[in-house]
Amino acid sequence: MRPAILNPLFAEIASLPGIGPKTGKLFERLFSGAPLVLDLLFHLPHKTIDRRNRPRIKDAPRDEIVTLEVRVAEHRPPQNTRSKAPYRVLVEDETGDVLLIFFLANHGWIEKSLPIGAKRWVSGRLELWDGHLQMVHPDRVLDEEGLARLPPIEPVYFLTEGLHQRNVQKAAEAALARLSDLPEWLDPAFQAQRKWPGFRQALLEQHHPSSPRAIEPTSPSRMRLAYDELLANQLALVLVRAHMRQQSGRAHQGTGILSTKIESALPFTLTQAQIKALSEIRADLAQPRRMLRLLQGDVGSGKTLVALLAMASVVEAGSQAAMMAPTEILARQHFERMLPLCEQAGLRLGLLTGRDKAAERNKTLAALAQGEIDILIGTHAIFQEKVVFKDLAFAVVDEQHRFGVHQRLALGDKGENVDILVMTATPIPRTLVLTYFGDMDVSTLREKPAGRQPIDTRALPIDRLDEMIEAVGRALANGARVYWICPLVEESEDLDISAVEERHEMLMQFFGNKVGLVHGRMKGPDKDAAMDHFQRGETQILVATTVIEVGVDVPQATIMIIEHAERFGLAQLHQLRGRVGRGSNKSSCVLLYKAPLGEVAKARISIMRESEDGFRIAEEDLRLRGEGEILGTRQSGVPGFRIADLSVHAELLAIARDDAQLILQKDPQLASPRGEALRALLYLFGRDAAIKVLRAG
Repeated sequence: MRPAILNPLFAEIASLPGIGPKTGKLFERLFSGAPLVLDLLFHLPHKTIDRRNRPRIKDAPRDEIVTLEVRVAEHRPPQNTRSKAPYRVLVEDETGDVLLIFFLANHGWIEKSLPIGAKRWVSGRLELWDGHLQMVHPDRVLDEEGLARLPPIEPVYFLTEGLHQRNVQKAAEAALARLSDLPEWLDPAFQAQRKWPGFRQALLEQHHPSSPRAIEPTSPSRMRLAYDELLANQLALVLVRAHMRQQSGRAHQGTGILSTKIESALPFTLTQAQIKALSEIRADLAQPRRMLRLLQGDVGSGKTLVALLAMASVVEAGSQAAMMAPTEILARQHFERMLPLCEQAGLRLGLLTGRDKAAERNKTLAALAQGEIDILIGTHAIFQEKVVFKDLAFAVVDEQHRFGVHQRLALGDKGENVDILVMTATPIPRTLVLTYFGDMDVSTLREKPAGRQPIDTRALPIDRLDEMIEAVGRALANGARVYWICPLVEESEDLDISAVEERHEMLMQFFGNKVGLVHGRMKGPDKDAAMDHFQRGETQILVATTVIEVGVDVPQATIMIIEHAERFGLAQLHQLRGRVGRGSNKSSCVLLYKAPLGEVAKARISIMRESEDGFRIAEEDLRLRGEGEILGTRQSGVPGFRIADLSVHAELLAIARDDAQLILQKDPQLASPRGEALRALLYLFGRDAAIKVLRAG
């Protein structure tokens, strides 16, 4: 049960005064869903307006926000009521005068707010225009009572179209009024050492900043709230992990018969990193407790083969395994790559996607339930209720961050105490491994298989496109295969980007039917056909969106052209580049960019040219972009952080991790007074699933 003291914060914001149906809809758009009072509290200001500068007119600085005490001297409405000319009001003090300018104004409001002869305070940006001081559309026109309520430092919030600062400020005030003093969940000595305020005080300081510095990420109140969020995250992870460790698993000791057959069918030997990862996974599988392990490796480091050999070990022990991929292209590719190896070893492989015909699907489901399929490869179609295994013991989730934790656990529920291995080809910085995968053991592949050539990476301004096309023509004559990546499917009015379909048509004018096309809005069979033509060499150029970013493997492709490279993040550029250099031929990657480049884009392109080390690139990407973008969480719905920013607060993450482990040792049921307070913390940051785990024992 959620602590009763939190209930006012979990009410919908429609319950706050002043939020009617119209404003409520705008807040729903701002928060992408029905927001709670708590959402407003965590919607912190991103900058401030300093209204403390209150000079006389003669001393007032130009082009800055000032608050002036004035007397209203004269109204100068436009001559014609239909005129688009502005309404001007002359105001003055003993040192000078200023014209207030109102375009398309409500005349009645101006006359009422600024009666001639009255004393008023006007706040806004003061400018010199045509030799005269003016303030266009003052932010505030106040009488004495209004001035008393004006915050000297005004918070500024992110908005959505139609929503105004005043709406958010008033709603935040009403939300703060619902916030009680909560029991303290921080260790008292740690809090005192950091000189951090309490939780309620920290939120009050953020929404009522005493200076512009108060809302900076390193201010005591923001650090306090960031730590709270990180602690909730880490505590939830250690509780879930401890719960999984308590659940008895099943020991699967393979005989090695099938694995040896697979290895002997390979044209190469495993790398040392693959051998080490495989022994870690097999050691977990042999334990009588559930495995939850992350296998992360750089592009092309051979994760899929490690997963296949691990699945073979479970089949040797008499059970079934499943592998889930995020897209149909990738699921089919895994199936096609594994099939010859499985046939050599006598392993029965099945494929299940959302596109299978009914008869084919029913046949697969029947074979699976009878135990006639040893390993099932599929997309999220594997989650469906009708999918029943005879004895699923091991599940592999590929590109884990594209699935939520819930989906990961749902796959685990398809059998009895299923062991889970999750894989990612996005090398993840150490801090993010803690954040998103703190509930897992980690194996890492840093080596690439023998024979892989380095990729020659170059950058070229897009206005030299004609040279690029000539170079592609020469490469095609020598039998090369080329990926040509465009960032968008349709031309956008806002972004000056060549649309993928337009680029496809343009390249067809040069190279005819040698050019194929694949993007995310095509129907599945059309996508597969386009990939198939490219794999067979029937087309030599594949114009694509980032749909081919992860896992697609065509060893004959040796040239990667990324158009508008400045619009991509580093991790994504690295993933795309990793689609070439997969065979023994020399490969190259060309980053086409639109000049002039901003500082961040320049840094990205320079790092791409310097390094092929995905782990170094991931650390740089975190520094340049923040954690949500790296893991794709902005797009995939995995909860990123609302307050913590790992590029600033990374040191707090390690402290939160240690704190969470200490709490687990001392108070595993969160039954002490601090434990009760920590339960409230978990609810506040949406980590209450961990409390359900506690209740489940």
